[in-house]
Amino acid sequence: MTEKITVPTLGESVTEATVSKWLKSKGEKVAADEPLVELETDKVNVEVPSPISGVLGSISVKEGETVNVGSLLGAVENSSGTIKNKTKEINNYSPPKKEKSEINPKLFEESKILKPKKVKEKKLEEPVLNLDNEEPVLNLDNEEPLILEKVHEEKKSQREEKQISPAARKMAIETKVDINNIEGSGKNGIILKEDIMSLMGSKPSPSERKVKFGPEERVRMTRLRLTIAKRLKEAQENAAMLTTFNEVDMSEVMSMRNQYKDDFQNKYGVKLGFMSFFVKACIIGLKNYPAINAEIQGEEIVYKNYYNISIAVGTDRGLVVPVIRETDEMSFADIEKNIGDLGQKARDGKITIEDLQGGTFTITNGGIYGSMLSTPILNPPQSAVLGMHNIVQRPVVVNGNVEVRPVMYLALSYDHRIIDGKEAVSFLKIVKESLEQPKRLFLNI
Repeated sequence: MTEKITVPTLGESVTEATVSKWLKSKGEKVAADEPLVELETDKVNVEVPSPISGVLGSISVKEGETVNVGSLLGAVENSSGTIKNKTKEINNYSPPKKEKSEINPKLFEESKILKPKKVKEKKLEEPVLNLDNEEPVLNLDNEEPLILEKVHEEKKSQREEKQISPAARKMAIETKVDINNIEGSGKNGIILKEDIMSLMGSKPSPSERKVKFGPEERVRMTRLRLTIAKRLKEAQENAAMLTTFNEVDMSEVMSMRNQYKDDFQNKYGVKLGFMSFFVKACIIGLKNYPAINAEIQGEEIVYKNYYNISIAVGTDRGLVVPVIRETDEMSFADIEKNIGDLGQKARDGKITIEDLQGGTFTITNGGIYGSMLSTPILNPPQSAVLGMHNIVQRPVVVNGNVEVRPVMYLALSYDHRIIDGKEAVSFLKIVKESLEQPKRLFLNI
């Protein structure tokens, strides 16, 4: 029996995909529901499983080709048919007939005549060692002399180690120079500071990538990268995008996190991060300013009374933005668990279309890569995105005194067509105040 492998339904508005990689080869055994081929869509990568257990009989589409939903990818042959044929062959097997061997009577009679003769056994006398009057003698005639080769080699290797002056050694450690490749110009071949400085004038070798691929290389963009480029360009062209900034003192959040992170992890089995604080702070701001949680559809503004927060996650294949649904009804532990699960799925390439749809507001954290400040681009059809950045110790005026505090810059990019500057600035101010006074997050004020 042969089962066809077809392209499954890939999600809403997704009609085609690219065959990214065949996970099995033709003729290889496969189990039911075992992934056979990986398809790359505009949003995610999808693995197509085997419909039955058997052998991958044929591959109809090569890697890199584009296929539509329902197209034939290949076929899996059920291995039960071949097993039945083999069992029939085994059952019908009959061993070859044995040929009767004829015995020559003459040889039989000769064997009777040739009888073995009996041999008399001689008793061996055991030697007796008498040591009553003998003195032990140590015979060293045949002994080999002891040669300490390893000791000589160790001493020789120690002498062969290159000598280097203290100043040259310090410079070599700082510049990470291999002294074994340097010939010393000092007395007895000692390496001087000038010998290491002379290396600074030497030309470095060309990069490995240039040697391997040449001065330029052309690589076809993946479907995910093409979609990212298209959507980001559309966001810039269609929206009246503007960015407003503020800064937040993270002292209280960091203090609370350090104080309760161990108890939090022991109780809920997940680490307490900064993202849950930002999600809770944004929900308070979105409830106070509904336009930031809205979107434009034609000539209408659609206000969303639910709060599905999209979290931007960077992967090797590109940026994906999975959605945490109904975050206003979640605890800190629920938010952290969902962020961890979706982030891991995204990095493993197991994110689904459903995980990326339905977001109303986006949070992106460029601070994990060391970004100090940026202007994030909108995630259509959403109308706003909050950008987090790195935390740096900065001088801050507190009650008339200058103190060093951990400060993060915040950036809110928004669609000026439906969000006024007053609403954007006020929203960002609420986020700032909620993070500088984290107790407000638990009182929902």
